[in-house]
Amino acid sequence: MNKLTIKDVSWKGKKAIIRVDFNVPVDEKLRITDDTRIKASLPTLEYILKQSPSKVILMSHLGRPKGKFVESLRLTPVGVRLQEYLKEKVLILDDCVAPKIKEAIDKSKERVVLLENLRFYKEEEGNDPVFAQQLASLADIFVNDAFGTAHRAHASTEGITHYLPSAAGLLMEKEINYLDQAVNYPKRPFVVILGGAKVSDKILLIENLLNKADAIIIGGGMAYTFLKAQGKNVGNSICEKDKLDLARTILKKAQEKNVKMELSSDFAIAKGFDAVETKRISDEIPDGWEGLDIGPKTIERFKKVLSTAKTVIWNGPMGVFEKDAFAQGTKSIAQYLATLKDVTTIIGGGDSAAAVTKFGLDKAMTHISTGGGASLELLEGKELPGIKALTDKEKYKEIEKAGIR
Repeated sequence: MNKLTIKDVSWKGKKAIIRVDFNVPVDEKLRITDDTRIKASLPTLEYILKQSPSKVILMSHLGRPKGKFVESLRLTPVGVRLQEYLKEKVLILDDCVAPKIKEAIDKSKERVVLLENLRFYKEEEGNDPVFAQQLASLADIFVNDAFGTAHRAHASTEGITHYLPSAAGLLMEKEINYLDQAVNYPKRPFVVILGGAKVSDKILLIENLLNKADAIIIGGGMAYTFLKAQGKNVGNSICEKDKLDLARTILKKAQEKNVKMELSSDFAIAKGFDAVETKRISDEIPDGWEGLDIGPKTIERFKKVLSTAKTVIWNGPMGVFEKDAFAQGTKSIAQYLATLKDVTTIIGGGDSAAAVTKFGLDKAMTHISTGGGASLELLEGKELPGIKALTDKEKYKEIEKAGIR
């Protein structure tokens, strides 16, 4: 990776401002219900803190306050939890760019400072240059460790890079290395598992991976559009009728490129999402019925394809895994991936990550992306603004040599 990373920087005496992703779920009593994202930031924070920096200033968003101060979306619970993990006091501020902030940071005895929710200001999502410059004025070097927001050109992800040398944190570096390596330099056979509801959500992803993968497994709701395109009855299953020609084109391209396209051949069906009592396994989906999971024969066929893989990327569940009655397909594929030896298994965030975590298999995977939308865009072959904007290593060497801050 040619972008600057925190390992390329001498942190002694420097102020670091770090964009982290502390957008964690909080209940009605403002208790954090899942602190995975806080824990994911710790390697970067601990690394820099060991290098004797002057200050480590953290910034994040939480929820969607739409440019207004919302009491229930303050970052105070995050700061309290972070203190427990770092085992040192964190200065939790009640704003992020007010004039008093710089003074409070300079006077503080605490090494770690947490700014208030960035999205209390509409200028954050608007990538306002004045707002970005105000954030930059607090530090010497910017670190982006929030991969989940790297596909957004916001003031704290892209705008700030115009005013400070900018490095990737350890989590960001890990995400880039795994996803880029897997897609562009995979060990083969390279198998992609795609699920989720709509073909339209994954068009660019499929088109990009058709040029790279050896096999593509398609399950979930998007499979029914492909099956319908092949002339099969899908009953009341999710189906994008306006995408049937596109599905046929994709299937034809796959054949021309010699990429195996594996579709469901049997299904767990029911007379509706909530009609669990009607569930049965069938090779067909009659009118009035809905496909809600892949069936046992499909599971075994998908496993056979995966058995030869050396690199696997999974984006999207095989069925409605949130309901136990229709979770077997997703669970079986996750369990099988967990048994594979010498295979790189990458889970592309979002529902796929939620599924493997639900089944207690997250630690058995090589890498689980922390950014659903960001990982999807990276896999589509797009250049993410938050990554593109980071400083090149060679440019930073010139900055250091010239003594510019």
